[in-house]
Amino acid sequence: MRIDVWSDVICPWCYLGKRRLQGALADHPRAGDVQVFWHSYELDPTAPPHDDRSMSEIVAKKYGISEEQALAGQRRLTDLAAEVGLEYHLDRTRRANTFDAHRLLHLARDREAQDEVYEALFRAYFTDGRLISDPHELESVGAAAGLDAVEIRHVLQSDAYAEHVRRDERAALDIGVTGVPFFLFQMKYGLAGAQAPEALRKIVDRLTADEDADSV
Repeated sequence: MRIDVWSDVICPWCYLGKRRLQGALADHPRAGDVQVFWHSYELDPTAPPHDDRSMSEIVAKKYGISEEQALAGQRRLTDLAAEVGLEYHLDRTRRANTFDAHRLLHLARDREAQDEVYEALFRAYFTDGRLISDPHELESVGAAAGLDAVEIRHVLQSDAYAEHVRRDERAALDIGVTGVPFFLFQMKYGLAGAQAPEALRKIVDRLTADEDADSV
């Protein structure tokens, strides 16, 4: 079974969705047959390389709410993340352009290490507060996750994988993705948002049952 997921490494719901998908598949009898492919989606493509404002200030301005309300939302997200074993420090996160991070993830896919690098980037951003638009940080995170540092540097100093990112984004437009995470099962059943493991597993169960019936 194939599951395609569009997400961004600065999206707190995407990290939560990734962990919930893992929970849905954890003890599934057909988990070994599932292949997950991660696709690029930039939540903030106009973001500069860095922004000195706090994330609560940025969120408050973006959504027209008070900074206190933004902080309350961050606390709720932190609690939800903790329920699935994630450690969020949203006060440490900084606005970042993620185009290069997505290029790195395409390199990781070619090296069969995409899931590991995605996990490392999520942790670097949400737990450690690292600036993942910084090429030095990307090289450090990617190398620690198993990629070759020289190859990472070569990719980041060129336009390698830029078209891969754009192709993912065009595909998202074509299928009507307006927010992430977005899960596409077997290229035909779409599900938006950081769904509960039970909802994700229900679709996996339905599709595996259909496959079993077709094979009879």
